[in-house]
Amino acid sequence: MQFSLESAAFRNGGAIPRKYARAGDNLSPPLAWHDAPAGTKSFVLIIADPDAPRGTFYHWAVYDIPATTMRLPEGAGSASRGLSQGINDFGDAYYDGPQPPKGHGVHHYHFRLAALNVEKLNPQGEKVAQIWATARAHMIAETELVGTYETR
Repeated sequence: MQFSLESAAFRNGGAIPRKYARAGDNLSPPLAWHDAPAGTKSFVLIIADPDAPRGTFYHWAVYDIPATTMRLPEGAGSASRGLSQGINDFGDAYYDGPQPPKGHGVHHYHFRLAALNVEKLNPQGEKVAQIWATARAHMIAETELVGTYETR
């Protein structure tokens, strides 16, 4: 089996339901992963929108996810869940869902999960992009789930 990431809320390449968007309930979707590689000591997850008008926009980062964890339930990205979360490009240290500009077309949201060879990441900065950059040096494997969203 191959390291993989999935959601019960949408299929890979499919539309993300409104309840997971900022204009909806702004809940993080349920996520589950399988077949982490041997040697995994923790995970890091980010969500990035490369279709944003000013370049890649980061919506969420969770790091120091224990290697024994294989899922994040719906709503895990709230500010009160006690997870190690980075500061997204909205300036929040929790999940903020899709919110592309109205009429900008379909945006692709890349949920990227990495298996790391360290238990604690100790990122070089608190922003999502900095967390992901720090994680790169410790990645054993990476998997991705892509969802789409459009504001009409």
